Amino acid sequence: MSKLVLEQIEKGFDEQLILADLSFGVNDGEFVSLLGPSGSGKSTIFHLIGGLYQPDQGTIYLNGQDIVGKKGSISYMPQTPALLPWRTILDNVMLGAELAHQPDRNQAIHMLRRAGLAEYSNRYPHELSGGMKQRAAFVRSLLSPQPFICLDEPFSALDEFTRLEMQKWLLSIWEEERPSVLFVTHNIEEAIFLSDRIIVLGSKPAQVIKEFDITFNRPRTEDLTLTNEFLAIKKEIFQTLRGVLDD
Repeated sequence: MSKLVLEQIEKGFDEQLILADLSFGVNDGEFVSLLGPSGSGKSTIFHLIGGLYQPDQGTIYLNGQDIVGKKGSISYMPQTPALLPWRTILDNVMLGAELAHQPDRNQAIHMLRRAGLAEYSNRYPHELSGGMKQRAAFVRSLLSPQPFICLDEPFSALDEFTRLEMQKWLLSIWEEERPSVLFVTHNIEEAIFLSDRIIVLGSKPAQVIKEFDITFNRPRTEDLTLTNEFLAIKKEIFQTLRGVLDD
């Protein structure tokens, strides 16, 4: 079980309020995306959940436990793979579990096989393509013992076709494991394709403007993105975001 709840979070820097009265949750096994304009505090939210920052007001609960200021409660995947260049891919994906004193080499090999990286397990990061590095970084997140994963725009640096393939791969792995995920992206289509729910944030300071339930059946294929239903919700989310920018 892994349920995250943020209650009435407020956070500012240098007398500028970034987040105000921010409240939302992620249910057990749910995939939730955060959408908002640049500067809306999405990365700040991740830093608060990860214990790197403390809110000026409010509380963050994970499975009923207060995790404000507590590091190591979540697994985190940043925008770049952040693989250690001196470690093999196998050693890299085991890093989170290793730090928690729970390394499982056989499980790591199994997950690399599922990610299509088995033959690269003894290679080094510079020998892999961008998409392969991102897959390795996600495997590392899955192998970490924390029950909740935060993904911070993990596909933003990839070209369109590689990005789509990574989205489909991510869903195939997630649908088997079903970890709770909070996903940050600027891409509306990506958020709809991946998510159970989308939270749209305002800015200066950030608050929840609107939530969208994404009820398309799983597993999802790329044909979904061409349906009238998909395009209709994409238009509605776009108009919501445009309203935020116009305010």
